Amino acid sequence: MARQNSPAAASSEPSAKPAKVKKVRWYHQLWQAYQMTRKVDPAVTWWLLGSFLGVLAIAVVIGLLVDQLVYLILLGLPFAALAAMYLLARRAETAAYRQIEGQPGASLSALRTIRRGWEFPEEPAAVDPRTQDLVFRGIGRAGIVLVGEGPSARIGRLLDTERKRTARVLPNVPITLLQAGSEEGQVPLRKLPRTVQKLKSTLTKQEVAEISKRLRALGGPRLPVPKGIDPMRARPDRKGMRGR
Repeated sequence: MARQNSPAAASSEPSAKPAKVKKVRWYHQLWQAYQMTRKVDPAVTWWLLGSFLGVLAIAVVIGLLVDQLVYLILLGLPFAALAAMYLLARRAETAAYRQIEGQPGASLSALRTIRRGWEFPEEPAAVDPRTQDLVFRGIGRAGIVLVGEGPSARIGRLLDTERKRTARVLPNVPITLLQAGSEEGQVPLRKLPRTVQKLKSTLTKQEVAEISKRLRALGGPRLPVPKGIDPMRARPDRKGMRGR
């Protein structure tokens, strides 16, 4: 007669081990960044090779001059690799911005790469329902910044309207107006975070917290926009950019 396993015996059996989550190594991220950048910037391969070989050539020349060729080559290799990786990071950043440029909410995606000191809600502060021009609002120690997204001929009016609305609630808080875009007088997308970070601090942390509470009371229209990206990782949220 076949022997049946009792429930107690079954419960004593070791449970199946959960599948291990595969770690993403730094070189995997590097390869992904290179592949993404190459799709947007096909010349990146030659730039990387040029920077690597250029630094190595300098090491060889110095090595020949001081009669320490082998030592300088060994010393130059890590510096050549660093130069290539730095160049890849810069071009990957540019490629990531180019991928989202022109998409609704692209300026918010750029602004959310600011790691600390600024808060940018996902919902726009103002939107023109006819043209779909957007204004995003941020709060930091430099005060309030309003960033408009749209043609310069139109977005200025929407920005000014939102400035007046905000000033009625917070009359003594500095308000900075910026236009994101590629037209004359606008701030290019990749320079937008740095432009905001350069604004002079005038408020304390306690004042920023109080202003943030009052701004939340203002509210704003809810509109799907791209999620924040990290251009250094060069992996923007494509579903977010499609508005899903």
